Amino acid sequence: MKSFIVTIGLFIFMNCFWNEFTYAASNENRQTPISFQITLQNWEAVNKILPRKSIFTVIDVETGKSFDVQRRAGSRHADVQPITKKDTKIMKEIYDGRWSWRRKAVLILANDSLIPASMHGMPHGAGALQNGFPGHFCIHFPGSTTHRSGKADLSHHVMILKAAGKIDDYFTNLQAEQLLNVFLVTIKNHDNELAAKLSISNQKKWKNKLSTIKQIEAIQWTISQTNEEESHYSIVTQIPVEVKMFIKENGAVKANLVFTLVRTSPLSPWKVNIDPLLTTIN
Repeated sequence: MKSFIVTIGLFIFMNCFWNEFTYAASNENRQTPISFQITLQNWEAVNKILPRKSIFTVIDVETGKSFDVQRRAGSRHADVQPITKKDTKIMKEIYDGRWSWRRKAVLILANDSLIPASMHGMPHGAGALQNGFPGHFCIHFPGSTTHRSGKADLSHHVMILKAAGKIDDYFTNLQAEQLLNVFLVTIKNHDNELAAKLSISNQKKWKNKLSTIKQIEAIQWTISQTNEEESHYSIVTQIPVEVKMFIKENGAVKANLVFTLVRTSPLSPWKVNIDPLLTTIN
């Protein structure tokens, strides 16, 4: 109980200054490489805007770097390829020089539209262009699904909302278990900024320690079911999670972690105390 009180007190203190760390912005205030209005478009509309063989520009939200691609296939999302070797080089720079399945928030420049989307950075399948890219990669939009599961991908969904500047509203309306699941998605994607928005800690300089999540090369988790009715009215809840990770230099790690989530009132957004994860990584 003492640790609960310390955690809640820390959270209330940090909440007073939370606006200082806000990442997402409205369309009017958001700084982007170009000034066109950002408009969410569902897959049904995008499928017509970007037909097969169409060429368009992908802009990485985090770095501002851009490259051109051609849509080659995809019935539930866009299967695309970089146009040239230069485009491939820029895309690999966005992924810090290593191809990865990690999702990234992007904006698609097509005609006079900027469309929020999410991409991964792993070449797979077939490729037809002489671009130095061994295959194709996928870009998802609202309503997109994966080919294998036929379901929407949560990691892509989070990145689409980040690109659209709507991630704060999404976080605010999540229940405790949902928010913990999304938090682990941000860890999987190595997105320090989004992870920080969802987190609190009893450790000093914990935001600097968030950089250690890049040591996690792969992560899977199973969240134990909780009493949703009880957590709906509480301001503190604990959720057990079985976590499997592959950590750089440490190898495979399996751990049963218990995350504490807190909020200042039943109407306030939840935050995750990330100390169990930081302790496991370090």
